[in-house]
Amino acid sequence: MTETGNIRIKREDLENLCTQVFIKLGMPESHARDSAEILVAADARGIGSHGVARLWRYVNGITAGIMLPVTESEVVHRTPISFVLDAKGGIGLSLSKRVMSEVVETAKKSGFAAASVRDSNHFGIAGYYALMAVPEDMIGIVMTNTAALGVPTFGKEAMFGTNPIAVAVPALNQPPFVLDMATTVVTRGKVETYERDEKPLPEGWAVNTEGLDTQDAESLLKDMLYQAGGGILPLGGRGETFGGHKGFGLGVLVDILTAVTSGGTFGKTVKDSAETSARVCHFFAAIKIDLFRKPEEFLAAMDVLLTELRDAEPATGQERVYYAGLKEFEHEQLCERVGIPVPEKVWDRLAGIADDLQLTMPAQMEKG
Repeated sequence: MTETGNIRIKREDLENLCTQVFIKLGMPESHARDSAEILVAADARGIGSHGVARLWRYVNGITAGIMLPVTESEVVHRTPISFVLDAKGGIGLSLSKRVMSEVVETAKKSGFAAASVRDSNHFGIAGYYALMAVPEDMIGIVMTNTAALGVPTFGKEAMFGTNPIAVAVPALNQPPFVLDMATTVVTRGKVETYERDEKPLPEGWAVNTEGLDTQDAESLLKDMLYQAGGGILPLGGRGETFGGHKGFGLGVLVDILTAVTSGGTFGKTVKDSAETSARVCHFFAAIKIDLFRKPEEFLAAMDVLLTELRDAEPATGQERVYYAGLKEFEHEQLCERVGIPVPEKVWDRLAGIADDLQLTMPAQMEKG
């Protein structure tokens, strides 16, 4: 264990472990490898709440028959630049990679393409798929709805999900701009991290069943799981003073683009069970830069913008300014050198999964 309480594992080794878990659960090898790569990418980018800590949800879901390792997804509507896919309960990770790949390929010819997906499952970090557009000189836009965890402005009952939005924009020499954010103050994964670490939630993150502030992560997670009331506040927080109504609006917008377009479930009808995460909907889009201007001009302008942001003078007591995606890019570079950090409790849970499936855990890296 490292000095920060994390075990360091080579990225490739962690991906291989997750791949073998998915294969044991009945997934085709190519889908298993894609799913593992996406999960570990979250940890590499410093978003541990959506990484291998979520593997147990897939194990439970597939074992219980709620998530399906093999499905025959169906395109139910198609135009030259768009399609709607019924995932039929399939694994959201590998399926979403295939969908975004098709969106990008279509956008190469048409300049723009989009797809929405219904009846899917948790798909990891939205930014992974948005970034798939960047090497093709495109802007990637990805969203997903989630189980109802967000409490609307002036409400006390969860009516929409954490409903993340991701937008990835390429630059010339600077790391790409990658906005990957929940439309609530935080994600459930963050709350789970606080519960796992036995820490009180920061004030202003969530409310209890009466719509009052709560710092009890354990009770909050139970209340959200059993739809007892309470939940996470929209981006901006309580009320309208700090823009909570704007976060509320963004969350509903995600429901519209992911679920209303695809004919899937939305709002408070998207529910978790004790075994696994809810059936959810996604939205994917890619836009070619040359619809607007020459890519080389755009990329050079992006470099100017992002460099100005990086060089902005920090506030007193702060070391530097980060634009969206920069911290994650630097964290990923660090992980390539020293390995992926896995919290000890997550490592123990992975070890339990490996033992149940008769798999060997990867070796830990030395400190360095």
